[in-house]
Amino acid sequence: MAAITATAPYAARDRDLRNRALVRGWLYLVLLVLFALVLVGGSTRLTGSGLSITEWQPIHGVIPPLNDAEWQEEFQRYQQIPQYTEINKGMRLEDFKSIFWWEWAHRILARSVGVVFALPLLFFWATRRIERGLGPKLVGILLLGGLQGAIGWWMVASGLVDRVSVSQYRLATHLTFAALIFTATMVVARGLAPHSEPAADRSTQRLAGFIVLLALIQIYLGGLVAGLHAGLSYNTWPLMDGSVIPSDLLLLKPAWLNFFENPKTVQFVHRIGAYTVFVVALWHMIATWRRQPGTTHARRATLLFTLVVVQASIGIGTLLMQVPLHMALTHQAIALVLLGFAAAHWRGTKGAYPLPTRPPMKRRYLVYGFLAVAIIYFAIELPRYV
Repeated sequence: MAAITATAPYAARDRDLRNRALVRGWLYLVLLVLFALVLVGGSTRLTGSGLSITEWQPIHGVIPPLNDAEWQEEFQRYQQIPQYTEINKGMRLEDFKSIFWWEWAHRILARSVGVVFALPLLFFWATRRIERGLGPKLVGILLLGGLQGAIGWWMVASGLVDRVSVSQYRLATHLTFAALIFTATMVVARGLAPHSEPAADRSTQRLAGFIVLLALIQIYLGGLVAGLHAGLSYNTWPLMDGSVIPSDLLLLKPAWLNFFENPKTVQFVHRIGAYTVFVVALWHMIATWRRQPGTTHARRATLLFTLVVVQASIGIGTLLMQVPLHMALTHQAIALVLLGFAAAHWRGTKGAYPLPTRPPMKRRYLVYGFLAVAIIYFAIELPRYV
């Protein structure tokens, strides 16, 4: 009896580690689907396909047009919006289909993320594999996903009446929320992983977290650049419009408007953001090697700086080549890889989540999970009626 009692803590620890491995593997799958979603979203934007589906049908929209009559009906809806009448007038049905499929793929992937996240979450909760304290984090990510769906339609709606493209404000918000969900998922997954080093000192942790924040801000700025098509002009580097600091950066009044609606200012600020990330990542690498030489933290800081250099090089190449599709998508993909690694590195400097000392979440907390799913459903259906 004494032997059984002595081995019980080890058995509980092994069970917790196995559960963590399962949950972590699921979250890595979610990250993969999110990565694909962001890339397809970028392709949708770059091919001008984002306004091809003019209705918000989160459930019924899974089924695309199945015959000629349905395709004609969908095409006629598109012909009513300014993008068609002012830019694509005379477009053939076959050309419409090519942009329709990009937007449809983007929406079906977005729905898939919800399924890939929600159903395993309910399963893990029902089988008591979600340890106490982890549930609120996961439900929070699920709710962010539901909000992101509503933001996506809010973005599309901005281009259906008075504009030929979506609002850059809403595009940047949509992209940043996607990045935020990706970051949160990565942080939780990394917190469930074993760590080979003790936590880093507080200064290293803070600087690593600051880089994550800078990366998110830079992605927001990139969304503004994309929404204004600001990368299609001033295609020189390191000078911009022949100067280190170009003129007419504050041309619009009031002055703050330039940082959101003046393509030159938005591109310039995006460049400054890139330089800032470069300098901070370089300092973080040097400081970490000084404080903790030879550790995993220092090696990760080096890899993080290397990713920043790669991303900066791709960004410069994309600008000089006037934003070809393959370069723009590569730039977006590496931005997400950089953000994900920065988030994992930050969590790594803090160490893994402590193993639970109390029982896992009880099954009655499934009620909260179902409630979250219900809230998300109504959040994505509500825009149909407003």
